[in-house]
Amino acid sequence: MVIEQLRRGITPHQLALTFAVASVLSLFPVLGTTTLLCIIVGTLMKLNHPLMQLVNYLMTGLQLLLLLPLWKAGEWLGAPHLSLSFEELKTRFDAAPWQSTRDFGEILLGGIGIWVLCAPVWIALVYAIMRPLLTHLAERRRLTAGSRSPL
Repeated sequence: MVIEQLRRGITPHQLALTFAVASVLSLFPVLGTTTLLCIIVGTLMKLNHPLMQLVNYLMTGLQLLLLLPLWKAGEWLGAPHLSLSFEELKTRFDAAPWQSTRDFGEILLGGIGIWVLCAPVWIALVYAIMRPLLTHLAERRRLTAGSRSPL
């Protein structure tokens, strides 16, 4: 898919930016939102939608692994403590559903806050890794295509 995009004239810069943005959006700490986020941001930034969705789906496992750490890190921003015990969560929700919902909303916002703080660094790192690799791949592709044409 990436080589096909290079054949179509998409630059290594555009592809690296697509990888970087899609990968950070796919780690957003609210389940069920990443596809829509990729569509909206991809449209606004004129990025490659199929590639963004591919990256999004490939990153699902990492998103799931990072959910709890991001929510827990959100406690640093003032979110209430999140118990990891199912029984404690159930008891809490049974006793005070509205307060528990409010608390969980604050926990989500704390996780989003930590994600917002980390997102620029993540984008910069992924872009810095992907651009040279994609530039090399494009150059290699160009040289290979050039050696096949008759002089």
